[in-house]
Amino acid sequence: MRLGFNPHKDKKINTNDFFHQVIIPVYIPNQEGYFKDSFTVLQYCLNSLFLTSNSKTYFSIIDNSSCTEVRDYLDKLFQEKKIHEIIHTTAIGKLNAILKGIVGHNFTLVTISDADVLFLNNWQSETYNVFNAFPKAGVVSTTPNSRMVKHYTSSIFIDTLFSKKLHFSKVENPKAMKEFAESIKNSSFFKDIHLQKYLTVSSGENCKAVIGAGHFVATYRGDIFNKIKSKYSEYSLGGDSEEIILDKSAIENDLWRLSTTNNFTYHLGNTKEDWMEKVFNSIQNETNLDFEVPELKSISYNKLLLWFKINFLGKILFKKLIWKLFLQYKGLKKIDSNNY
Repeated sequence: MRLGFNPHKDKKINTNDFFHQVIIPVYIPNQEGYFKDSFTVLQYCLNSLFLTSNSKTYFSIIDNSSCTEVRDYLDKLFQEKKIHEIIHTTAIGKLNAILKGIVGHNFTLVTISDADVLFLNNWQSETYNVFNAFPKAGVVSTTPNSRMVKHYTSSIFIDTLFSKKLHFSKVENPKAMKEFAESIKNSSFFKDIHLQKYLTVSSGENCKAVIGAGHFVATYRGDIFNKIKSKYSEYSLGGDSEEIILDKSAIENDLWRLSTTNNFTYHLGNTKEDWMEKVFNSIQNETNLDFEVPELKSISYNKLLLWFKINFLGKILFKKLIWKLFLQYKGLKKIDSNNY
């Protein structure tokens, strides 16, 4: 039986001043074969994250049934208060693990990252710059990828169809894009023109962003997760789960998928390489640097008009011939538009 009155009943939770959450699902079931170097890669990932994140960043790590050594390491980080939340689960799959990290929180920004990402200096400040410069930014990646230009981006093109702010720009860091291609073991992932030019949108003279964003590491407006329709994925990895839950999130709220023009995160893969330690050792501690909290404006839209924009106008724009003409209109040569 219950005796007395619970002193916490009907009391509101004390608010904290964190505004940016980083969610990283971790699945390292052993340290053999495919996972031989994964624990080392994870340590690069987390330690680079700690060095480059401001003091108002809340770290959520979801252990998706990893081996004992990894579990003990994550528990130690939690005890040392380097991470704020550790959730241990059975092997429920990547997206279900991410959903566990989202539920129960309310942050202005949410970064969702794989466990094999090396965070570089200024990744947060550059992300915030894009959100501040573009009120309709819904997702911002810190690894620009010109191949993502048509991936749930039709809303951007319809919004800026006749604007001079939408144009092709010279790729700032083609070397980093080549390194990304190597990291996924596909050196031919980018064609030459992809490494030379990407489609960008400008906000005055102060900020420019690349159209499109991948999802191995990306920062989302936190409020778009309030409208998630799917609360469960049947896939452990892959399938259409990331597309439904993450990739569509921005466009369904009439928001844009963008990337920074330079590279501020590396995809490491599952194999330790000498360059990783060299780059990690060059990272400066940014935890005490001053920063400004992004001010995200509320975006209202008409559902019927949004449907028409995405499912009618967008599909027309992406038809092969029209798309080529559009690329030429925005500054690409005819021969290059055939290969873009």
